[in-house]
Amino acid sequence: MRPITGGEKQVSVEAGTLSDVIASLEAAHPGMRERLLDDDGSLRKFVNVFVDDDDVRYLEGLDTAVADGIQVSIIPAVAGG
Repeated sequence: MRPITGGEKQVSVEAGTLSDVIASLEAAHPGMRERLLDDDGSLRKFVNVFVDDDDVRYLEGLDTAVADGIQVSIIPAVAGG
């Protein structure tokens, strides 16, 4: 994701739901949404997203609340042999 963020390891966006966070990321760093969401707007299977160290797939998905000051980690899955 760093090529999209201009090499930045961390970026800051406004709090809200995870969906709001992704929209803010897309506004600041075009191309982020297509890396995170598939054509129907769901999280891509090969991208792991954690809100405050909790996998959003076990929370509320894109509706997961992201409070001010909470870290969202986006970790692309790595495959290979």
